[in-house]
Amino acid sequence: MFDTVYSSVYPIVEKKYAQKVQIIFRQQIQPWHPSSTLVHEAGAAVLKTSPDKFWEFSSALFDKQTDFFDINVVNEGRNSTYKRLAKLAGSTGVDESKVLKLLEIPDKPGNDGSMNVGNGVTDDIKQMVKANRLVGVHVTPTVLFNGIVENSISSSFTKEQWEEWLGKNIV
Repeated sequence: MFDTVYSSVYPIVEKKYAQKVQIIFRQQIQPWHPSSTLVHEAGAAVLKTSPDKFWEFSSALFDKQTDFFDINVVNEGRNSTYKRLAKLAGSTGVDESKVLKLLEIPDKPGNDGSMNVGNGVTDDIKQMVKANRLVGVHVTPTVLFNGIVENSISSSFTKEQWEEWLGKNIV
């Protein structure tokens, strides 16, 4: 669905519905895939450092998603995965070092002795999870229209199906 929305639906919205429709891509962590949190943290880091590059980074990440599937990260330390994600962000013109700085987890306790300190995007991830829970998002992809889950839109919707749906629902 991302590829269709990014390459086909977004241009339609910009051309025909720019004053009426706003597309918001809200990430949804799939906790049954441990690496899902890491890739979504990378998206949050890109949003913080270069928000104008978020869609481009997301596209690059979808293109390379299998590199970050469970099997491909199982024997890799968390900060090593973050380095690869930061490098991918760098390939889209984002400052790789800024992304990595937000992602890395320290290997020593904080000054107060805390050992579960998170990283520079932990609070952002908490907000994303809260927002998705509030509207009942449980699976991906989930489409919302005017804040309501729109179950008639399938993940396999084509450009033509999107055009038809938009034509019927945008007044």
